[in-house]
Amino acid sequence: METSVTERFAQLSDRDVLDRILAGEEALYEIIIRRYNPYLYKVARSYGYDHEDAQDLMQDTFVSTYFHLSKFENRSTFKTWIVRIMLNNCYQKAQKASFKREKASLETTNDMMKPMFSSKNEYDPGQSMANRELGQVIEKAITSLPLEYRMVFSLREVNGMNTIETASALEISESNVKVRLNRAKKMLRSEIEKMYAAEEIFEFNLIHCDPMVEKVMKKIAELS
Repeated sequence: METSVTERFAQLSDRDVLDRILAGEEALYEIIIRRYNPYLYKVARSYGYDHEDAQDLMQDTFVSTYFHLSKFENRSTFKTWIVRIMLNNCYQKAQKASFKREKASLETTNDMMKPMFSSKNEYDPGQSMANRELGQVIEKAITSLPLEYRMVFSLREVNGMNTIETASALEISESNVKVRLNRAKKMLRSEIEKMYAAEEIFEFNLIHCDPMVEKVMKKIAELS
């Protein structure tokens, strides 16, 4: 049975994949799309966009990233770089819609606080269904946070980025990341006391992955 591009090159690092793409193996960009679909989707949904708008923003981000790959200089991780592009696209779309960002004051924090979300090793179908239903409540609670706190919470707790990556993506200090994360947790903790799997929040269902790859690669071919 013939293996897919993703399967054949799944073990390659982002840098190796990018080098091959820049050397002429454009088809390998599929790996980048599949690898970062979940991250970009969660960023857009956390920003407040619905499923359709999130997918449009993802496509724009993947296409824009493809045509600017040569500008990636390894000063940060590729994940941070593409997330920053996604955040900028989210911001630009919000500006066009006259979206007003909420302002919030900062507080001191303790970066050693216990994570609000954690992955679980055991799979319980019944519990998973309950978590999925409760996850909708969590998503609503997250999107009600002021934007500054919401995006820090999303990148750190939902997307699993560390403090340095989050600070770089949002272009704020590491101390501000810690402060905003702490404040976001305090806002949510009164409603959310249980532990849920982070991947269940703003989940990008795999059924959407193939269509996204197809749309992005088609758009890139049209613009090339």
